[in-house]
Amino acid sequence: MRTVSTVSTFSTTRTTSTTGTTRVRGRRAATAGAALLAALTLTAAACGPDGPAAPAAPPSALPKAAPTSLGDLSGWKPADWARYVAESGFTNQVPPGYWTTARTEAAKARPTPEYPPTAGGPTAAGPAGVERDAPPAAVQARPQPHPYGPDSALVGRLLMTTPQGDEACSGTVVSDPLNPGRSNLVYTAAHCLHDGKGGAWVKNLVFVPAFNRDGQAARGKPYGDQQAAPYGRWTAVRAMVSPTWLQESGVGAHDQYDYGIVRVRGESASGPSLEEAVGGSVPVWFNAPREQVTSAAAFGYPVERPFDGMELQHCDSPAAPGRLSFDRSRPPMYVIGCTMTGGAGGGGWFITKDGKPNLVSVSSLGNRNPAGYRAGPSLQDQAKQAFDYFVKNVK
Repeated sequence: MRTVSTVSTFSTTRTTSTTGTTRVRGRRAATAGAALLAALTLTAAACGPDGPAAPAAPPSALPKAAPTSLGDLSGWKPADWARYVAESGFTNQVPPGYWTTARTEAAKARPTPEYPPTAGGPTAAGPAGVERDAPPAAVQARPQPHPYGPDSALVGRLLMTTPQGDEACSGTVVSDPLNPGRSNLVYTAAHCLHDGKGGAWVKNLVFVPAFNRDGQAARGKPYGDQQAAPYGRWTAVRAMVSPTWLQESGVGAHDQYDYGIVRVRGESASGPSLEEAVGGSVPVWFNAPREQVTSAAAFGYPVERPFDGMELQHCDSPAAPGRLSFDRSRPPMYVIGCTMTGGAGGGGWFITKDGKPNLVSVSSLGNRNPAGYRAGPSLQDQAKQAFDYFVKNVK
């Protein structure tokens, strides 16, 4: 079995020009990732400012080419994905100056779906057909040391407006295979972007990489915008969530496809890309063999107590993730012990493949009883199909 390990540093970031010449990027890019996994020595074998406008109606049905199972979209062609994206109706217009430091600080956690919905861990009684491993050992979340380096800048806060008010999730800068070194892509959870069946897209959606990088932003104390958003706020221009997510509701099998992709733009149209601004990105490892995911490091900005959303936290699980499955025909979710709370939803899970960190999941479900755990989707064929279509066609 091939060994896949988390390591303390990323390798040097390189980009290749259209002429085939490889160049090494600057010092920031060369150190991108140095602190993100520094603590790990694990082994792995439109809306107005006061609220959302009336939601666009979600697709009434999936494209006719879709098979019976909403999890198996292997029969979809580019035309099916194009229709799905068009009918899903994502729009996003953020009023200038909307996300002030005060509004950002006041944003509540985007609710993380909880299973079981009452006290208990992953093995507690639940809907018939649920398959789950024994509860994972507790792993305490730890704050990432300040100042965050370019590596930690890959993780940030997603800020949004919902019918319940301003809310927050987490996300990660991921690599764009069609634009190496110049990605504007953020990977997160579907529940951070859309309510699911019968619901609507969030509004006023922005990504703030390396939020509170220097640790100078603290509740109850004055601080400037540069401390809260050192790399600025990146507005979402396009977004996609799993088609299964839009067609199903409640806590259940559709959480096994709780993933979402966002394309962002900076405050200056002529400025650098998101990847250039923060100093790097990580690839998504789709179809990762489960036996090679023998540990995971989950990152995010939890907001609910005992956290306050001001610090980047991480849970370093030394054990292989357990399984949680509501539908055995769909990829089972990963489960790790982790005490992070709401607001960390959508934050990336990392392991190292061939000496480089890769994203293998995002925080989806959670439960704080008895010791706390996080569950994230296994990003298999459907997630790869969606990502490939989005990168190539959704600009």
